[in-house]
Amino acid sequence: MGGVSAPGPEPARDPGLQPERTRLAWRRTTLSCTVAAVLAARAVLHHGPTATGVLACALCLLLWLAFLAVAHRRMLALTARRPRTLTVRGAWTAALCTVALAGCAAAMVV
Repeated sequence: MGGVSAPGPEPARDPGLQPERTRLAWRRTTLSCTVAAVLAARAVLHHGPTATGVLACALCLLLWLAFLAVAHRRMLALTARRPRTLTVRGAWTAALCTVALAGCAAAMVV
């Protein structure tokens, strides 16, 4: 009665709403990055296009596009029945794009 049970088949994974919450978090972060990139473009247009301003705006837009690509790939991966884990490369790319975009946005404001 108190013995060890024989290992049976592994139960089916029930992720619940976790993939949906993760997908929504990626969407919120993408929206935040979009707002930062748009505000950078607006700041350049509002204060007159200077070489430094245009370069900073272009950098913001490139960072936004890189983050958008990572986020899109991750959201697509989350639609699978058994989503793959986020790769280290993808995590580093997303983190670096987010931090760099925040730095660019802060520099545009100051």
